[in-house]
Amino acid sequence: MIVLNVISYILVLLGAVNWGLFGIWNFNLVGWIFQGPRTVGSIITYIVIAVAALWLIISPIITGRGLLLSSHRREEQTQN
Repeated sequence: MIVLNVISYILVLLGAVNWGLFGIWNFNLVGWIFQGPRTVGSIITYIVIAVAALWLIISPIITGRGLLLSSHRREEQTQN
């Protein structure tokens, strides 16, 4: 589950960078990479980023422990 959280975190950061570039300079990075904002590659990327964001929202609820990004946090909780 930690690997899925880290991948989701990276994807959400990519989405945030894309929104920042679009808001500041009107440049769509994902659209530029896939040669258009409504191409199949762009749409799949947007969907994957949205699913990653939803996972980061529901992951702490499922685990009941918050968002885990490393195994060190789990070890600290078991020692206490």
